[in-house]
Amino acid sequence: MPTLGAAYAPPITSAAPPPEPRRRPARPLNVLLLTVDALRADMPWSGYERQIAPHLTALAKESAVWENHRSVASYTAQSVATLLSGRLSSTLYRDGYFFTGYAGENLFFPEVLQRHGIRTMAVHAHLYFGKDKGLDQGFDVWETVPGISFDAETDTNVTSPKSTARSIDLLSQAENTSRQFFLWSHYMDPHDQYVAHGESPDFGKKNRDRYDSEVFFADLWLGKLLDFARQQPWWEHTAVIITGDHGEAFGEHGMYKHAFALWDVLLRVPLIIHVPGANPVRIAPGRTHIDLGPTILDLMGLDPLEQFAGRSLVPEIYGALPEAREPLVLELAEDSHNPGARAIVLGDHKLIVPTRGGKPRLFNLADDPGELVDLVSREPERLASLLASLRRAFSAVPSIEPFGGMKLHSGQRARGPERP
Repeated sequence: MPTLGAAYAPPITSAAPPPEPRRRPARPLNVLLLTVDALRADMPWSGYERQIAPHLTALAKESAVWENHRSVASYTAQSVATLLSGRLSSTLYRDGYFFTGYAGENLFFPEVLQRHGIRTMAVHAHLYFGKDKGLDQGFDVWETVPGISFDAETDTNVTSPKSTARSIDLLSQAENTSRQFFLWSHYMDPHDQYVAHGESPDFGKKNRDRYDSEVFFADLWLGKLLDFARQQPWWEHTAVIITGDHGEAFGEHGMYKHAFALWDVLLRVPLIIHVPGANPVRIAPGRTHIDLGPTILDLMGLDPLEQFAGRSLVPEIYGALPEAREPLVLELAEDSHNPGARAIVLGDHKLIVPTRGGKPRLFNLADDPGELVDLVSREPERLASLLASLRRAFSAVPSIEPFGGMKLHSGQRARGPERP
């Protein structure tokens, strides 16, 4: 038998290839979607000096955070319809009211969840979310919190404690959590009227000061909901998505509150997605709410819908290099109160174009994030290029007119179809 001499070396074996990086959850997840009305993008984790959201700031440190995220529209009725459908609200069968109603012929992704046996629940804190607006399609449970009143001009209710209590109640019932589930809770308290809460620091008396108090108050109750969720056996199989439905203005462009325009202060919102097992990551390229429907279905183990105009964010949650998704497409569909407008963001530039007459506006967001210097007359070649890009982008959008016969902002009547 040969002996092992000094010159012996073990046979060379090739090293096992490194495992492929994960791009999806190991198993389908539950999803908690927590939207906060009028939540601006300038939050503590993005550099805002006031610590107005300690619980969300802590969550952001262990989550995926998008640094340049926008709602597609600047008010609730259109932004939540985009979220639920994965497409612009102008492509949906809808009436022409500001508090828009949506026809049953539209497909919202919770309907698909429901068909797959996933428990679907929603808790809302404003009476717009009644069952007569068509937003409840596909939900096993659809509720508004008790004891609230409707005011078309503002919101005088304080509801975050009620939203958290009812969400915890639903999530404590085995019939709701013994199988895969989706819960959406829309918090309202940052919406005007801005209330200075005793639980919040005294930031001052101005509107922005009291708004910050409202954000702190909503964050407090979101924190209580998250604390509850972390103690549940389903937490390690649950993704949490937190975002705003639109931004809020405090005098920028002569505006207060929201709606009626496509300024970034009305569109920029936070986006935090916490996925168990995924490392914290910051994502710089621009994204919009058009991607949230595909992301939720992806997290829940389902294929995207053919109608989706966006794409899942799940790969970049797991560290994939973010892909280019420009131009970002933004739209305010005309209704009884909103003038129609369309916009794109391409590179450093943003173009806003009214849909029924009016002059386009062009801005360099890198040099002028406040959109104060209109470059239309200074950069005619860039204007022409962006106008062509906008036309191409919207040529692929199957927009339809609203129905109902009501007078629209332009003075025309809503004469669109109610169904295909």
